[in-house]
Amino acid sequence: MSKRTLPLPGFFQESKDTADKLRIVPYANIEQAALDYAKDNHVQHYSTDKCKICVMPIDMQITFCMPDGGELFVGGRSGRGAVEDCIRLAEFGYRNLDVITEWAPTLDTHLIYQIFHPLFWINDKGEHPIKNVTQISYDEVKNGTWRVNPAVAKTIANGDLNWLQKYALHYVETLTKGGRYVLQVWTYHAILGGVGHALMPIVDEMTFFHGVARGVERAFQIKGGNPLTENYSVFKPEVLSAHDGKALAQKNAHFIKKLMDNDIIVICGEAGDYCVPWSIDDFLTEILAVDPKLAGKIYLLEDAISPVVIPPIYDGTDNMNAALERFKNAGMHVVKTTDPIETWPDVVNHGFEI
Repeated sequence: MSKRTLPLPGFFQESKDTADKLRIVPYANIEQAALDYAKDNHVQHYSTDKCKICVMPIDMQITFCMPDGGELFVGGRSGRGAVEDCIRLAEFGYRNLDVITEWAPTLDTHLIYQIFHPLFWINDKGEHPIKNVTQISYDEVKNGTWRVNPAVAKTIANGDLNWLQKYALHYVETLTKGGRYVLQVWTYHAILGGVGHALMPIVDEMTFFHGVARGVERAFQIKGGNPLTENYSVFKPEVLSAHDGKALAQKNAHFIKKLMDNDIIVICGEAGDYCVPWSIDDFLTEILAVDPKLAGKIYLLEDAISPVVIPPIYDGTDNMNAALERFKNAGMHVVKTTDPIETWPDVVNHGFEI
Protein backbone atom coordinates (compact mmCIF):
# COMPACT_ATOMS: atom_id res chain seq x y z
CA MET A 1 0.00 0.00 0.00
CA SER A 2 1.49 3.33 -1.06
CA LYS A 3 1.14 6.63 0.76
CA ARG A 4 -1.66 8.71 -0.68
CA THR A 5 -0.68 11.85 -2.54
CA LEU A 6 -2.73 14.82 -1.44
CA PRO A 7 -4.24 17.26 -3.94
CA LEU A 8 -2.89 20.74 -4.46
CA PRO A 9 -5.05 23.52 -3.00
CA GLY A 10 -7.07 25.52 -5.48
CA PHE A 11 -4.94 28.67 -5.19
CA PHE A 12 -1.65 26.87 -5.93
CA GLN A 13 -1.62 27.45 -9.69
CA GLU A 14 -1.93 31.20 -9.24
CA SER A 15 0.78 31.12 -6.58
CA LYS A 16 3.01 29.15 -8.95
CA ASP A 17 2.39 31.58 -11.82
CA THR A 18 3.36 34.55 -9.62
CA ALA A 19 6.18 32.81 -7.71
CA ASP A 20 8.73 35.37 -8.91
CA LYS A 21 6.59 38.36 -7.90
CA LEU A 22 6.46 40.25 -4.61
CA ARG A 23 3.07 39.89 -2.94
CA ILE A 24 1.46 39.80 0.47
CA VAL A 25 0.20 36.37 1.53
CA PRO A 26 -3.54 36.57 2.40
CA TYR A 27 -3.20 34.76 5.72
CA ALA A 28 -6.87 34.98 6.70
CA ASN A 29 -7.95 33.39 3.41
CA ILE A 30 -5.21 30.77 3.64
CA GLU A 31 -6.31 29.91 7.18
CA GLN A 32 -9.84 29.05 6.07
CA ALA A 33 -8.61 27.19 3.00
CA ALA A 34 -6.29 25.11 5.20
CA LEU A 35 -9.04 24.29 7.71
CA ASP A 36 -11.36 23.19 4.90
CA TYR A 37 -8.57 21.21 3.25
CA ALA A 38 -7.73 19.39 6.47
CA LYS A 39 -11.37 18.45 6.97
CA ASP A 40 -11.93 17.34 3.36
CA ASN A 41 -8.74 15.25 3.27
CA HIS A 42 -8.94 13.86 6.82
CA VAL A 43 -5.61 15.43 7.79
CA GLN A 44 -4.68 14.56 11.36
CA HIS A 45 -3.05 16.72 14.05
CA TYR A 46 0.76 16.65 13.86
CA SER A 47 0.97 15.05 17.31
CA THR A 48 -0.46 11.82 15.90
CA ASP A 49 2.57 11.23 13.65
CA LYS A 50 4.34 7.97 14.46
CA CYS A 51 7.17 8.94 12.12
CA LYS A 52 8.30 12.50 12.76
CA ILE A 53 9.47 14.30 9.63
CA CYS A 54 11.02 17.76 9.84
CA VAL A 55 11.81 19.80 6.71
CA MET A 56 14.47 22.51 6.98
CA PRO A 57 14.51 24.96 4.03
CA ILE A 58 17.70 26.97 4.34
CA ASP A 59 17.41 30.71 3.59
CA MET A 60 14.58 30.49 1.05
CA GLN A 61 14.09 34.21 1.44
CA ILE A 62 13.30 37.02 -0.96
CA THR A 63 16.88 38.30 -0.75
CA PHE A 64 18.16 35.04 -2.30
CA CYS A 65 15.17 33.79 -4.30
CA MET A 66 13.56 36.80 -5.99
CA PRO A 67 15.09 37.51 -9.42
CA ASP A 68 13.87 41.11 -9.49
CA GLY A 69 14.91 42.77 -6.25
CA GLY A 70 16.66 39.96 -4.41
CA GLU A 71 20.03 41.42 -3.41
CA LEU A 72 21.84 38.09 -3.77
CA PHE A 73 19.61 36.15 -6.13
CA VAL A 74 20.70 32.53 -6.56
CA GLY A 75 20.02 31.84 -10.22
CA GLY A 76 21.88 28.59 -10.83
CA ARG A 77 22.73 27.75 -14.42
CA SER A 78 19.10 28.08 -15.51
CA GLY A 79 18.95 31.69 -14.35
CA ARG A 80 15.80 30.91 -12.33
CA GLY A 81 17.20 28.34 -9.94
CA ALA A 82 15.92 29.59 -6.58
CA VAL A 83 12.47 30.46 -7.95
CA GLU A 84 12.08 26.97 -9.39
CA ASP A 85 13.34 25.48 -6.13
CA CYS A 86 10.63 27.33 -4.20
CA ILE A 87 7.90 26.16 -6.57
CA ARG A 88 9.01 22.54 -6.36
CA LEU A 89 9.32 22.72 -2.59
CA ALA A 90 5.84 24.21 -2.22
CA GLU A 91 4.30 21.43 -4.29
CA PHE A 92 6.24 18.85 -2.29
CA GLY A 93 4.88 20.40 0.90
CA TYR A 94 1.26 20.24 -0.19
CA ARG A 95 1.50 16.74 -1.65
CA ASN A 96 3.00 15.41 1.59
CA LEU A 97 1.26 17.69 4.07
CA ASP A 98 -0.24 14.81 6.05
CA VAL A 99 3.14 13.19 6.83
CA ILE A 100 5.38 16.24 7.24
CA THR A 101 5.37 16.91 10.96
CA GLU A 102 7.10 20.27 11.09
CA TRP A 103 8.79 22.96 9.03
CA ALA A 104 11.94 24.64 10.39
CA PRO A 105 12.90 27.40 7.92
CA THR A 106 16.18 29.21 8.53
CA LEU A 107 16.32 32.97 8.08
CA ASP A 108 19.59 34.68 7.25
CA THR A 109 19.35 37.87 9.33
CA HIS A 110 21.60 40.92 9.13
CA LEU A 111 22.10 44.43 10.46
CA ILE A 112 23.82 47.49 9.02
CA TYR A 113 27.10 47.25 10.92
CA GLN A 114 28.55 43.77 10.58
CA ILE A 115 32.07 42.55 9.89
CA PHE A 116 31.20 41.47 6.33
CA HIS A 117 29.49 44.73 5.35
CA PRO A 118 31.25 47.68 3.64
CA LEU A 119 30.80 50.24 6.42
CA PHE A 120 32.78 48.09 8.86
CA TRP A 121 36.01 48.68 6.91
CA ILE A 122 37.94 51.67 5.61
CA ASN A 123 41.27 52.25 3.84
CA ASP A 124 43.76 55.12 4.14
CA LYS A 125 41.80 57.10 1.54
CA GLY A 126 38.63 56.85 3.57
CA GLU A 127 37.08 54.44 1.08
CA HIS A 128 34.96 51.42 1.94
CA PRO A 129 35.43 48.05 0.22
CA ILE A 130 33.37 47.22 -2.85
CA LYS A 131 30.24 45.17 -2.20
CA ASN A 132 30.33 41.57 -3.51
CA VAL A 133 33.82 42.14 -4.95
CA THR A 134 36.33 42.89 -2.20
CA GLN A 135 37.86 40.08 -0.19
CA ILE A 136 39.84 41.06 2.89
CA SER A 137 42.85 38.92 3.81
CA TYR A 138 44.80 38.58 7.02
CA ASP A 139 47.82 40.32 5.47
CA GLU A 140 45.69 43.30 4.37
CA VAL A 141 44.39 43.82 7.88
CA LYS A 142 47.83 43.30 9.41
CA ASN A 143 49.51 45.84 7.12
CA GLY A 144 46.67 48.36 7.41
CA THR A 145 45.35 48.16 3.85
CA TRP A 146 41.97 47.62 5.48
CA ARG A 147 41.23 48.69 9.03
CA VAL A 148 38.15 49.07 11.17
CA ASN A 149 36.04 52.15 10.49
CA PRO A 150 36.34 54.23 13.71
CA ALA A 151 32.65 55.13 13.52
CA VAL A 152 31.72 51.46 13.85
CA ALA A 153 33.50 51.09 17.20
CA LYS A 154 31.02 53.48 18.77
CA THR A 155 28.18 51.29 17.56
CA ILE A 156 29.33 47.77 18.39
CA ALA A 157 32.33 48.02 20.75
CA ASN A 158 31.41 50.76 23.24
CA GLY A 159 33.85 53.07 21.50
CA ASP A 160 36.86 50.79 22.04
CA LEU A 161 38.47 51.05 18.60
CA ASN A 162 41.71 49.44 19.80
CA TRP A 163 39.88 46.32 20.98
CA LEU A 164 37.87 46.13 17.77
CA GLN A 165 40.96 46.49 15.57
CA LYS A 166 42.70 43.67 17.44
CA TYR A 167 39.58 41.58 17.12
CA ALA A 168 39.36 42.22 13.36
CA LEU A 169 42.91 40.92 12.91
CA HIS A 170 42.08 37.90 15.07
CA TYR A 171 38.96 37.27 13.01
CA VAL A 172 40.59 37.16 9.59
CA GLU A 173 43.50 35.17 11.02
CA THR A 174 41.06 32.59 12.40
CA LEU A 175 39.38 32.30 9.02
CA THR A 176 42.75 31.82 7.33
CA LYS A 177 43.89 29.17 9.79
CA GLY A 178 40.58 27.37 9.36
CA GLY A 179 41.31 27.10 5.65
CA ARG A 180 37.70 27.73 4.74
CA TYR A 181 37.73 31.06 2.97
CA VAL A 182 38.88 34.69 2.94
CA LEU A 183 36.52 37.28 4.40
CA GLN A 184 34.10 38.34 1.65
CA VAL A 185 32.48 41.77 1.79
CA TRP A 186 28.80 41.40 0.90
CA THR A 187 26.17 43.86 -0.18
CA TYR A 188 23.40 44.54 2.30
CA HIS A 189 21.00 41.62 2.23
CA ALA A 190 18.45 39.85 4.42
CA ILE A 191 18.28 42.99 6.55
CA LEU A 192 16.17 42.47 9.65
CA GLY A 193 12.78 44.10 9.16
CA GLY A 194 13.26 44.49 5.41
CA VAL A 195 11.37 42.85 2.58
CA GLY A 196 14.36 40.71 1.62
CA HIS A 197 14.39 39.07 5.04
CA ALA A 198 10.99 37.43 4.51
CA LEU A 199 10.38 33.94 3.19
CA MET A 200 9.46 33.74 -0.47
CA PRO A 201 5.67 34.17 -0.63
CA ILE A 202 5.03 30.74 -2.16
CA VAL A 203 7.06 29.06 0.62
CA ASP A 204 5.62 31.25 3.36
CA GLU A 205 2.11 30.50 2.12
CA MET A 206 2.67 26.74 2.00
CA THR A 207 4.29 26.48 5.43
CA PHE A 208 1.58 28.68 6.95
CA PHE A 209 -1.07 26.48 5.30
CA HIS A 210 0.65 23.40 6.74
CA GLY A 211 0.79 24.94 10.21
CA VAL A 212 -2.95 25.64 10.22
CA ALA A 213 -3.93 22.29 8.69
CA ARG A 214 -1.80 20.25 11.08
CA GLY A 215 -1.99 22.42 14.18
CA VAL A 216 1.72 23.13 14.50
CA GLU A 217 3.79 26.32 14.61
CA ARG A 218 6.69 26.85 12.24
CA ALA A 219 10.08 26.48 13.97
CA PHE A 220 11.91 29.45 12.44
CA GLN A 221 15.68 29.54 13.01
CA ILE A 222 17.37 32.95 12.98
CA LYS A 223 21.05 33.12 12.01
CA GLY A 224 23.57 35.82 11.14
CA GLY A 225 22.68 38.68 13.49
CA ASN A 226 25.97 38.81 15.42
CA PRO A 227 27.89 41.88 14.15
CA LEU A 228 31.29 40.33 14.86
CA THR A 229 31.07 37.05 12.98
CA GLU A 230 29.62 35.48 9.88
CA ASN A 231 27.02 32.72 10.18
CA TYR A 232 26.78 30.79 6.93
CA SER A 233 25.73 27.68 8.84
CA VAL A 234 22.53 27.63 10.88
CA PHE A 235 24.27 25.50 13.50
CA LYS A 236 27.14 27.77 14.47
CA PRO A 237 28.90 31.02 13.53
CA GLU A 238 32.31 30.99 11.89
CA VAL A 239 34.19 32.38 14.90
CA LEU A 240 33.10 31.67 18.47
CA SER A 241 35.52 33.72 20.59
CA ALA A 242 37.48 36.97 20.50
CA HIS A 243 41.24 37.52 20.68
CA ASP A 244 41.01 38.04 24.45
CA GLY A 245 39.14 34.79 24.97
CA LYS A 246 35.76 36.46 25.36
CA ALA A 247 32.93 34.26 24.07
CA LEU A 248 31.11 35.81 21.11
CA ALA A 249 28.57 33.13 20.33
CA GLN A 250 27.92 29.41 20.59
CA LYS A 251 26.66 26.60 18.43
CA ASN A 252 22.90 26.13 18.22
CA ALA A 253 22.82 23.07 20.47
CA HIS A 254 19.08 23.35 21.13
CA PHE A 255 18.23 23.21 17.44
CA ILE A 256 20.66 20.37 16.80
CA LYS A 257 18.91 18.30 19.48
CA LYS A 258 15.49 19.30 18.17
CA LEU A 259 16.39 18.10 14.68
CA MET A 260 17.91 14.87 15.90
CA ASP A 261 14.71 14.03 17.77
CA ASN A 262 13.03 13.55 14.38
CA ASP A 263 12.95 10.25 12.51
CA ILE A 264 13.52 11.86 9.10
CA ILE A 265 15.20 15.22 8.43
CA VAL A 266 14.76 16.81 5.01
CA ILE A 267 17.09 19.62 3.94
CA CYS A 268 17.05 21.98 0.94
CA GLY A 269 17.54 25.68 0.22
CA GLU A 270 19.97 28.34 -0.92
CA ALA A 271 22.73 28.49 -1.81
CA GLY A 272 24.03 25.07 -2.72
CA ASP A 273 27.65 26.20 -2.56
CA TYR A 274 27.45 28.34 0.58
CA CYS A 275 24.93 28.14 3.43
CA VAL A 276 23.43 24.75 2.51
CA PRO A 277 26.64 22.65 2.46
CA TRP A 278 28.22 24.54 5.36
CA SER A 279 25.13 23.89 7.48
CA ILE A 280 25.10 20.22 6.52
CA ASP A 281 28.83 19.91 7.23
CA ASP A 282 28.32 21.26 10.74
CA PHE A 283 25.35 18.95 11.28
CA LEU A 284 27.36 16.00 10.04
CA THR A 285 30.13 16.82 12.52
CA GLU A 286 27.57 16.63 15.32
CA ILE A 287 26.20 13.36 13.98
CA LEU A 288 29.60 11.72 13.67
CA ALA A 289 30.32 12.59 17.29
CA VAL A 290 27.25 10.59 18.34
CA ASP A 291 26.70 7.82 15.78
CA PRO A 292 27.67 7.93 12.06
CA LYS A 293 24.64 5.77 11.23
CA LEU A 294 22.35 8.67 12.12
CA ALA A 295 23.38 10.32 8.83
CA GLY A 296 21.02 7.83 7.20
CA LYS A 297 17.94 9.68 8.37
CA ILE A 298 18.89 12.85 6.49
CA TYR A 299 17.44 13.40 3.01
CA LEU A 300 18.63 16.18 0.69
CA LEU A 301 16.19 17.51 -1.91
CA GLU A 302 18.59 18.03 -4.81
CA ASP A 303 15.99 19.70 -7.05
CA ALA A 304 15.26 22.32 -4.37
CA ILE A 305 18.89 23.44 -4.01
CA SER A 306 20.70 25.78 -6.43
CA PRO A 307 24.22 27.22 -6.55
CA VAL A 308 25.39 30.77 -7.12
CA VAL A 309 26.19 31.30 -10.80
CA ILE A 310 27.40 34.69 -12.06
CA PRO A 311 28.55 34.26 -15.68
CA PRO A 312 31.38 34.46 -16.54
CA ILE A 313 32.81 35.29 -13.12
CA TYR A 314 31.73 32.40 -10.95
CA ASP A 315 29.87 29.07 -11.16
CA GLY A 316 29.34 27.14 -7.94
CA THR A 317 27.63 24.15 -9.59
CA ASP A 318 30.62 21.83 -9.36
CA ASN A 319 31.17 22.76 -5.72
CA MET A 320 27.53 22.04 -4.96
CA ASN A 321 27.57 18.69 -6.73
CA ALA A 322 30.79 17.69 -4.98
CA ALA A 323 29.23 18.54 -1.61
CA LEU A 324 26.12 16.47 -2.34
CA GLU A 325 28.30 13.54 -3.33
CA ARG A 326 30.33 13.92 -0.14
CA PHE A 327 27.18 13.90 1.98
CA LYS A 328 25.87 10.88 0.12
CA ASN A 329 29.13 9.04 0.82
CA ALA A 330 28.70 9.91 4.50
CA GLY A 331 25.39 8.04 4.55
CA MET A 332 22.86 10.75 3.71
CA HIS A 333 20.35 10.30 0.90
CA VAL A 334 19.94 12.53 -2.15
CA VAL A 335 16.37 12.54 -3.47
CA LYS A 336 14.00 14.70 -5.52
CA THR A 337 10.83 16.52 -4.50
CA THR A 338 8.93 14.45 -7.07
CA ASP A 339 10.06 11.11 -5.63
CA PRO A 340 7.26 9.61 -3.49
CA ILE A 341 8.47 9.50 0.09
CA GLU A 342 7.67 5.79 0.32
CA THR A 343 10.27 5.17 -2.42
CA TRP A 344 13.04 7.03 -0.61
CA PRO A 345 15.95 4.79 0.46
CA ASP A 346 15.61 3.33 3.95
CA VAL A 347 12.51 5.37 4.95
CA VAL A 348 10.96 2.27 6.51
CA ASN A 349 14.06 1.91 8.70
CA HIS A 350 13.34 5.35 10.11
CA GLY A 351 9.76 4.56 11.07
CA PHE A 352 7.90 5.66 7.93
CA GLU A 353 4.92 3.39 7.42
CA ILE A 354 4.00 2.38 3.88
